[in-house]
Amino acid sequence: MGKTKKAAKNLKAHKQLTLDRLPNFSKKEYDKSKDKPIREKQIIITEICAITKEDELALKVGFKLIPSKTAFSKVKSDLWFDNQQISSALVRIPQGSLAGDDFELTPVLDMKGIAPGSHIIRVEMYEQWSDGQKLSFTQKEVNVKYVPKTRVSRLIKIPTVKSFEGVDLALLSESDKNIYREIEETTKKESATKQDNW
Repeated sequence: MGKTKKAAKNLKAHKQLTLDRLPNFSKKEYDKSKDKPIREKQIIITEICAITKEDELALKVGFKLIPSKTAFSKVKSDLWFDNQQISSALVRIPQGSLAGDDFELTPVLDMKGIAPGSHIIRVEMYEQWSDGQKLSFTQKEVNVKYVPKTRVSRLIKIPTVKSFEGVDLALLSESDKNIYREIEETTKKESATKQDNW
């Protein structure tokens, strides 16, 4: 009787895992040989840079995956402009030996019609599970001063000559004038001779 009670207790303690009772290994990478967490998974946004172009804002978003790229397969990146989400992209993490653990995204924003001034750009990055849970979530925001570079502002400081009226006028020396007079007289004589021959 005592053995059956012990066996029943052991069965209760070791219940079968079901889909609603899976252990949560989402945030940590595990060493399978020791069944211990190696290091917590993290996405670190290292930089957000903005370069203003004519009617565009080119962004450079740098991020690092910890402990390494092999702990991730996909990362979601949401881009916010003045507290409004403007894009969401799924980034596949390359696992090849040539890829490191640091990555870069380079979105370009169309700024036509956007008022000049200070704007807040926020980047959120995370892994997303099928239930919508955001894992390894991180965010970073920067304040960008947007001053559109119009064609006028891109002009060089010293203007170039587009056209020059009166280019046929020239300052000639006395000897040059004599040569031109001789050419004109010769041309007139030749044309008069041709008229006489008609």
